[in-house]
Amino acid sequence: MQRAKRRLSAIMCADVAHYSKLMERDEDGTLDRLKAYRMVMASLTERHDGRIVNTWGDAVIIEFSSVIEAVQCAVEIQNELSFQNNELPDINRMEFRIGINLGDIMVEGDDIYGDGVNVAARLQELAPKGGIMLSQSVYDQVKSKLALGFESLGPQSVKNVSYPVETYAIRLGGRNQPEVSDEVPPGDGAGTASERDWEQGTAAVANGFDQLRSWLRGQPRRIRSCVFVIGFFFLLNLVTSGLSSLWFIWPSLPFLVMLGWHVIVGRRQKHGGPKIQSGD
Repeated sequence: MQRAKRRLSAIMCADVAHYSKLMERDEDGTLDRLKAYRMVMASLTERHDGRIVNTWGDAVIIEFSSVIEAVQCAVEIQNELSFQNNELPDINRMEFRIGINLGDIMVEGDDIYGDGVNVAARLQELAPKGGIMLSQSVYDQVKSKLALGFESLGPQSVKNVSYPVETYAIRLGGRNQPEVSDEVPPGDGAGTASERDWEQGTAAVANGFDQLRSWLRGQPRRIRSCVFVIGFFFLLNLVTSGLSSLWFIWPSLPFLVMLGWHVIVGRRQKHGGPKIQSGD
């Protein structure tokens, strides 16, 4: 009997939160939306050199040779699907839960098996809707390499795994953060609420910059160049004359037009439209 091949891989498992309820409410609409969202996931997976191993029902298993690419792909998937969900009423929104593990797997043809896959599947079950859950092995590889916020959730007991799994959530615009009470604890001064608002505002700005950096990494060189030039003119405007007169718009206008054109073409290609060569 031939021995199964093994390799170290980053495994992403994803499924739709409350999928049965969505199907019960609107089968045709839910299925159409699932197909559309899977096209988004397939496009981003290809961009990050991943391989879709299997899909059944509402679930997806994806393999990556790079754990960095796996996490970047997961963040982009959740950000893009969140953007598309914003255009829908709450009752029709389809939100995925994602778990990522780095582990040794067995390979048989196009299929993969083993504890590395099982842990990723259990992490996905622990993830909040619209969220991403990481194992310790993934966190150790990405914590100092990606500009993301992480939250340690401690060891979790999961089905069919004999040992507790250390878990970490990625903060995505607050979707993974624990709820914070607005009540001021007894004995705190009047300035406590203001300090808390300042910290939350600072965290929101930092998270916005993190998401922008993550988005830019996955864009073609021309888009990154346009954003850089526009940002340069804005900072020059800010330093020389404040924001009393927004003269930076005029030298930035050609780059804004180029940026808009690339974004429109990118969305057209993503949704199955004719491809246009960008020169990259």
